[in-house]
Amino acid sequence: MALAIATPAMAQQASDSSGELVVTARRVNERLSDVPASVTVLGEAALAKAGISKADDFVKLTPGVTIVSGTSEAGDIQINIRGVNGARDAEGSVALVVDGILKTNTASLNQPQGSLTQVEVLKGPQGAIYGRNATAGAFVIQTRKPTDILSGGARLSYATQNTAKGDVWLAGPLAEGVGFVLAGDYSTTDGFYRNAYLGNSKLVDYQHGYNLHGRIVADLGAGTTLDTKAHFGQLKGASIAFNAAFALPAFASATGISTFNENVNSHNFLFTNNIVPVNQQKTLELSSKLTHDFDAGTLTAWVAYNDIRNWLVADGTSADFQLFTSAVNPAVSKVTSTCAASVASLTGYPMASPTYISTTPASSLFGAYSPTTCDGSQYQRREQRDISGELRFASRAGGDLNWQLGAYFIHIDRRAIVQSQADMGQGAAKAVYQSPTSTSPTNQLFDDSFKTNAYAPFASGDYSITKALNFGVALRYDVEERHVRNNVPLLLDPFTGHCLNPGQGLGSTCTAIAPKSRTFQQFEPKVTLRYRFGPEATAYANWGVGFKSGGFNNQGASAIIASYFGAIGSEARIEDIYKAEKSSSLEAGIKGRLGPVDYALAGYYNSVRNMQFFEFFVGSFGLLRVVENIDKVDLKGLEGNLNVKLRQGWTAFASANVMDSKIKANSVRPSTVGNKSPYTADYTLNLGSQFETPINDKVGLLLRADYRLTGPTWFHVVQAQTNPTIFGAPGNYTGTRRNAFGVVDLRAGLSGKAWSLTAYGTNVFDKRYLAEVIPAVEFGGSFVSPGARAQYGLELALKF
Repeated sequence: MALAIATPAMAQQASDSSGELVVTARRVNERLSDVPASVTVLGEAALAKAGISKADDFVKLTPGVTIVSGTSEAGDIQINIRGVNGARDAEGSVALVVDGILKTNTASLNQPQGSLTQVEVLKGPQGAIYGRNATAGAFVIQTRKPTDILSGGARLSYATQNTAKGDVWLAGPLAEGVGFVLAGDYSTTDGFYRNAYLGNSKLVDYQHGYNLHGRIVADLGAGTTLDTKAHFGQLKGASIAFNAAFALPAFASATGISTFNENVNSHNFLFTNNIVPVNQQKTLELSSKLTHDFDAGTLTAWVAYNDIRNWLVADGTSADFQLFTSAVNPAVSKVTSTCAASVASLTGYPMASPTYISTTPASSLFGAYSPTTCDGSQYQRREQRDISGELRFASRAGGDLNWQLGAYFIHIDRRAIVQSQADMGQGAAKAVYQSPTSTSPTNQLFDDSFKTNAYAPFASGDYSITKALNFGVALRYDVEERHVRNNVPLLLDPFTGHCLNPGQGLGSTCTAIAPKSRTFQQFEPKVTLRYRFGPEATAYANWGVGFKSGGFNNQGASAIIASYFGAIGSEARIEDIYKAEKSSSLEAGIKGRLGPVDYALAGYYNSVRNMQFFEFFVGSFGLLRVVENIDKVDLKGLEGNLNVKLRQGWTAFASANVMDSKIKANSVRPSTVGNKSPYTADYTLNLGSQFETPINDKVGLLLRADYRLTGPTWFHVVQAQTNPTIFGAPGNYTGTRRNAFGVVDLRAGLSGKAWSLTAYGTNVFDKRYLAEVIPAVEFGGSFVSPGARAQYGLELALKF
């Protein structure tokens, strides 16, 4: 069976008078059994005992949900819920709500959100409740509130790979009716992988970061409360932790070298890039929420400001195109001589098969991210500043009819830069543009500024027809106005003599790219029905529409694809403006309790139109990141949960999601019709058990085991099929599916009234698996990133 309520018996943060868990998934306080949808809930006790601090941790306990994070950069978070994925460089697909305030940038999901007290994962389109960008579901998070007396806590841990983590919190009163919470965290790790070329240095997946959180809650009078929060975070680490794996069977047959046609699951990782990868992310978030109780209901008004800035430098991918071995501009002759010199000095250097370094660039096979200077480097920058607000009036709970209505607004300023540079052996430049006489001449540049205004009115109501039967309707209309301006100067690429941005022209005469504007809008209804057919048993059904706005690729992207890949017979076609994504989902299920057993079972069907999908293109032009649309994808599955109280203190739990996904129409790549939805696991399975018992009247014992099985996963619309490549031989991508893998986590500890000491292990059997596979089908291969290896550590927690 499959599950929707992961470990509910351990999620006891908020409960009603009967002891049943209270959640806020639908923006009102209600019992978990009354929510007509699949909800995974983890309360404060469960979060602490499972060692959960951020999204990567709670996702792995949730059926039907997978995550890819940190493979390329810190803010790159892709969450897949029941087959709906958040595409890179597009809006997210999951609403992130922290203490009742809707966050606008899921790039912050890689960071702890504060001192967590409850996490709820709501699945399926939630547009009627949370609006734009909730096509997959919602993460609803509660953090610690001020306490009446001074209290605090700390959790410190140290693990293998020189991994240290710490988080602290302090809460209490400031004055009569005013309380505060201060929280902070710090983490550092050397990572699991090493750079062989740079002396096995820890420069592949290292990461250091900290966050500071402040919260003040003040009672301003009878029924009036002001809740003000601030968060600042900074993270520094590596970037682009990928190897290249080839998919060219003709080359393998002709040369007898099997790694020209490699199954990605068999790839032996070797990192030899000469550019030191760096990624930095800074986050500033401010919010203020005012609530006031009237006789007729409660008015809630909030405003939030967010500023997330992210940049990276990393090695390039262009060596095999001989881009930096000759040039039309004599000013860059130093680049070509530097390339030749680096090859000569590294002749015979051991490379991942089938790549090799010969005496000259022309006789070498570099692959991506080589130790030479011939592949150049890359600089990327993404930054977003936004301000949003909401006004909502909700009826008082308790009657047969409960309702709410309101309005939402957001303004977003965003900038996206992707620059390819030559490498003269002096590292990569952290600048938007470098002249031909600089140490890192720019050879391609995408630089766009985006402005967005979005607004939405909304309303909802639930009516109890009888004590057992409830009917609900939620309505929302989202309007999103988007604008883009291209910032690339009208300059020529010194290596090819063409425009720096091919969208400005494919010759030596460059024309400015005109600004573009587009408005996307969608009506998002949701209908729910709930029937309680016993004191502890509920049946429900819901139908809803999700909406994710369309947007703009880096301007000039469509010209590159048409020019470079149309000539080789590829069917790939993209647009500089990609379409809005719309989903229509139906779910029905039951949940309840039979003696010591909590259970949930749900079936769902979701039809997604214009599903947004990220694609990575590589060629002699450099690299290109785009968002494209899959015309129609159908998703259907079964999900369920069992949680059994075997005896006092001993609980066993199991959950699973089984899914069938299918591409029904795809005008971008018509040959992929019938394939599976990308980034979607065929199934997930969670098994686990937790045992608690007192050793004496002062010390208790905790034992916990979790097993997570993730099914086979395709990461691209092109799957077990062939496709033309720039090398003149077709690529075959049968070997690009990630195999199923299972990971075991263990925790064992002792605890007292105000302390606990826990030994833990993640991936304790050191299962090797892939974190992500990004096929570049016209390039004849994939970029693959490895998953986390085994880690063992010790954790100390204190509180007062």
